[in-house]
Amino acid sequence: MTIFKRTSLVLLAGTACLALSACDGADSVASPGEGVIVVPGTPTPTPPVSPTPTPTPGTPATSCPTGTEDVGIIGNYRSCRLKSLITSALSLPKVAGVAYEINGRVDVGVDIGGAGTSPTGIPTTLTIAAGSLVYANTTNADNDYLVVNRGSKLIAEGTETQPIIFTAQANLTGGVTDESQGLWGGIILAGRAPISNCNTTVPGGNAACENVVEGTSTALYGGAIPTDNSGTIRYVQIRYSGTVISPNNELQGLTLGGTGSATVLDHIQIHNSSDDGIEIFGGRSNLRYLALTGSDDDGLDTDVGWQGFVQFVLAIQKPNNTQTDNYSTEIDSNGSEDALPRQAYNLANFTFIQTSTATNAAIRLRGGADATFVNGIVSNPSSACLNVIAGADAGGKTTIRPASTTLEDKGPPVFNSVVFSCLTPYATTTVNGITVTTEEQQALFRAGTNNTESAAVGSAVTGTFLPAGVSTTTTAFNAATLNPSGSSFLVNTSYVGAVNGSTDTWYRGWTCNSNRASFGTTSTACTALPTS
Repeated sequence: MTIFKRTSLVLLAGTACLALSACDGADSVASPGEGVIVVPGTPTPTPPVSPTPTPTPGTPATSCPTGTEDVGIIGNYRSCRLKSLITSALSLPKVAGVAYEINGRVDVGVDIGGAGTSPTGIPTTLTIAAGSLVYANTTNADNDYLVVNRGSKLIAEGTETQPIIFTAQANLTGGVTDESQGLWGGIILAGRAPISNCNTTVPGGNAACENVVEGTSTALYGGAIPTDNSGTIRYVQIRYSGTVISPNNELQGLTLGGTGSATVLDHIQIHNSSDDGIEIFGGRSNLRYLALTGSDDDGLDTDVGWQGFVQFVLAIQKPNNTQTDNYSTEIDSNGSEDALPRQAYNLANFTFIQTSTATNAAIRLRGGADATFVNGIVSNPSSACLNVIAGADAGGKTTIRPASTTLEDKGPPVFNSVVFSCLTPYATTTVNGITVTTEEQQALFRAGTNNTESAAVGSAVTGTFLPAGVSTTTTAFNAATLNPSGSSFLVNTSYVGAVNGSTDTWYRGWTCNSNRASFGTTSTACTALPTS
């Protein structure tokens, strides 16, 4: 009897253990090598998924990511073509051995209009992962460029060690040199912020005030939303762009049409654009950390009512340019002297290297524009530092006349802590019988504080763009005092120029090197591409 009771207890204990094992997932896993105990009600474990094979560096990938079309192999890459019209959110991952192709015009979204009410509008977002490579198919007969339409966004956010590179097909096949340019049309962001050049008779800055982006026939920009958001471009290179569609109708490296202040634009290199590096048509965008190397036309061109702030700009022009009017920066509003909103250009911590052998000044200021320059270095061994041009009205020469609330005119241009190191400080141009004289330009410059008018040619920089001589001893202006209420975009620095000497690093690693400028050993050659 005792033996029977003990046997019953053992059986009961075993039954209890089985019941407990069904309740405790941890106890249901056997030791390694014994497999898995499957308890009723527990799903069969999913077998592990084998990862997609990573090709050997320099080897094309075996397939294309979802949302793109496999169009074969180009150089060492699998070519994955973007659709000509992207109407739903698309994310392009970084995949070793993959290059994404722009074939002709590629539109992100369908324009939603200045008021955002277009019945045919389709807003969407194109996201590109850090380290990705995007190229233009320059073997076709079309102009290749990327348009982000009003209401849509481009999120192209690289890193210091993994920049996103937009380039031309020849860059993938070893067919570019330090002189290559103008191989594709670049990137266009079209936004809904205010502009002044309306294509209908409505007030500037109105939701119905819009115009067509230069270089396109249908991409519209403009609106009444100063804080509009067209996305993020950060740690990005745009190489060998700048297509001329027709005279005075060109595509740049980066074209900003009516983009708003919520658009993030920093750490951008435009290399060897056959037109402007960056051209801004109206809007309220702010930019910082720009490396504009080898532009054949202007490094930074601003127009038609843009009001914004830019800080930390290296503009190193092409030495033997083919354009007749290239400047490190050109500020104008296309002859519409009193169009509103009036342009308000604010630039801090800039270094302009006008290496062109042409006779153009480094800075050209004209049209209906106000301008403030602080903490700058301007070097031009072939010509002038500054060329101010004006029209005329009852209030005087439009670029240098007194302030006017009615005209949104803040008064003459302002210079503080700027070093001029040029063949001559000023150049004059007569338009319609109006000339801003050398004496008038000199008075503007001398009205500021801590300016150097005539440093010896070549003495203000060393090693192409690093500060030297008087540039290293000039007292800096506190750029943060220029910020409007509620903004902290501009920051205070203790130096003038874009770079704080040889120890500064903001331009290294994510940029590319060429005969225009070398940014150090952590940057690779513009004629080459990363191998991983």
